[in-house]
Amino acid sequence: MNADKLPSAGSARSEAEELLSAPAEWDLPPSRHLHFKDVLMQRIDRDSSTSTQSPPAPRRRFPRTAVVLPVAAMALAGALVVTLSGGGNGSAPAAGTTTAEARPNNASVTLDRIAAASMATDATPVKDDQFVYVESLVRANKGTFGGPVRLGAVHKREAWFSQDPDPVKITGWLRDSGKDAIMPGQTIPIESPSAYPVGIDRPTYKWLASLPTDPEALLELLYAQTQVSDDESKEQAVFGKIGDLLGETIMPPENAAAFYKATARIPGVTVIPDVVDTAGRHGIGITREDPASAVRDEWIFDKQKLAYIGSRSYMTKDKKGTKAETLLGTHAVMRRTVVDTHPATTDS
Repeated sequence: MNADKLPSAGSARSEAEELLSAPAEWDLPPSRHLHFKDVLMQRIDRDSSTSTQSPPAPRRRFPRTAVVLPVAAMALAGALVVTLSGGGNGSAPAAGTTTAEARPNNASVTLDRIAAASMATDATPVKDDQFVYVESLVRANKGTFGGPVRLGAVHKREAWFSQDPDPVKITGWLRDSGKDAIMPGQTIPIESPSAYPVGIDRPTYKWLASLPTDPEALLELLYAQTQVSDDESKEQAVFGKIGDLLGETIMPPENAAAFYKATARIPGVTVIPDVVDTAGRHGIGITREDPASAVRDEWIFDKQKLAYIGSRSYMTKDKKGTKAETLLGTHAVMRRTVVDTHPATTDS
């Protein structure tokens, strides 16, 4: 595919259908749909044949990972695009600011403040027959396999996540619109070859509400259930998984607070005083850089309300035409709510 041109709708759909028919272990979990590290790492660090074998646990990447839910992969692979999270203006940390200066290690204090703010919000219970709707602005890599990163235009992404407590094949729907969107205007089912159960890679409101609110107990559960890819540490995998869960779900305030407090207990987590999301909003960043990984993910929080507003990702090492500190992608949450219906699939 020409790096400056997206594939036609027909070829994208064909590749998407091929990916959807892949073995279940290739499926990507719904929570990973807006994440990118796994897919990105596959494309940069592995050849095309190896890159199809994303680790079975998201990190989740995109699902962040390795864990699996075919649709995210379908949309991404179908258009040979990587949906990443990150700052909107495409810039790395401010000129003259070193990585160490940009991320002083006071993350625990900041995460405690974010946890306290989350506890002060009103709970929004989600019923089993409803959907969590997330509208985002994203900017993704549209470069070719193994080639340098080429960021596309900022465009809108909508996702509807099913809260059905039973194992289901279709766990939600995805629709992109705007320039450089994947299969623009088409509502794509997030579908698995076999019924997918509720759990860490398909988090519903009810499942999230059932998790321990004690940070230590929650962290123990996350370490036990999070799968790790070859290019990251267990700590990084858990950090990524938490980011996935925070990015596109709705959960009770006490559970959200527990996730933030659990994050503060992960070694190496730091804070960035000022970051910019895809919508141009300035916020506070929470990040963790893993020596084994070539990608740094950053969560972004509103400076006043301390609410999660998006994420972004940077390359941390020179890789095949892409320089360290290159912006890999961005994601800004513009709306997150509960809805009773989802759009009908329009694909033929």
